[in-house]
Amino acid sequence: MARYLVTGCAGFIGSWIADTLLRQGVSVCGLDNFETGRRENIAAVEAAAAASGAEFRLFEADLRDADAVARAVRDTSRHGAELEVIFHQGALPSVPRSILDPRTSHTANIDGTFNLLEAARAHGVRRVVYAASSSAYGNQPGFPRVETMVPMPIAPYPVQKLMGEHYMRSYWQVYGLETVALRYFNIFGPRQVPDSPYSGVMARWTLQMMQGKQPTIFGDGEQGRDFTFVGNAVSANLLAASAPAERVAGRVFNVACGQRHTLNRTFQVLAELLAFKEPALYTAERTGDIQNSLADISAARAAFGYEPAISFEEGLRQTVAWYQQQYGDVAAAAGATRP
Repeated sequence: MARYLVTGCAGFIGSWIADTLLRQGVSVCGLDNFETGRRENIAAVEAAAAASGAEFRLFEADLRDADAVARAVRDTSRHGAELEVIFHQGALPSVPRSILDPRTSHTANIDGTFNLLEAARAHGVRRVVYAASSSAYGNQPGFPRVETMVPMPIAPYPVQKLMGEHYMRSYWQVYGLETVALRYFNIFGPRQVPDSPYSGVMARWTLQMMQGKQPTIFGDGEQGRDFTFVGNAVSANLLAASAPAERVAGRVFNVACGQRHTLNRTFQVLAELLAFKEPALYTAERTGDIQNSLADISAARAAFGYEPAISFEEGLRQTVAWYQQQYGDVAAAAGATRP
């Protein structure tokens, strides 16, 4: 029986990939150091395993530890089960974080990816599906973003994720390890951390509105984003994992909805869903922020049948419902303390 390894399995997207595979009855191993991942996400993954009867095993390890990564890949392949695919979601994300601490970000995202590829090569893994970033495009002119555009990253984090793409391609060309890189565009949804300085805008705004706090918009709010629900990203990963090598190996694909939404409009939609009446607070733009983002997803559609099945609006509804369920008590307490 094939097995799958998910790095960053306690994180936002990684936990949903593991969850989905387990509910399909597939055995999964996960690797996470819990630097940004959460124990409650692992509890949800374990519940998915219990519901389906599939096997789940967790390796608590750091991608920067080459020996620990090699052991996790080796042990996932034991007991007569072939390790088919690694979903490499583990990273130290965030453009602002990488600007403040580029060295730590570099070692996690570049050394960690290199260690994983070396372990995959040594232990006969068939394919690695890599979480790349649309921030690699930078602020170059021309929309929508197409994979053939020359990347122009403007901050350490996108540089690191782009280098990961180059490593993926080289390991396919030199060693025959099948690799696929998926450039995520502004993924949002349940399990995204809302209370970190580096939280995604959708998660952060949702919790702030629930607490009666005015969210901050950096710039004038007319920046555009191709917001993509996490379920669509999970679907893209599973499709990329099973597509014929001749269609995907060594390639890069956009994962998005193919629609542009301004931050101002996104704020309005969230405010309506949460019955939030206060205006946003506007402040200066942040260094490293992308001005506009819109993807062409035709390559992923043609190569492995990707379609964003969950719309922006439906994704927002599901996201708000989840945060209300998970953080309702926190929001109620905040409301009780306001004058």
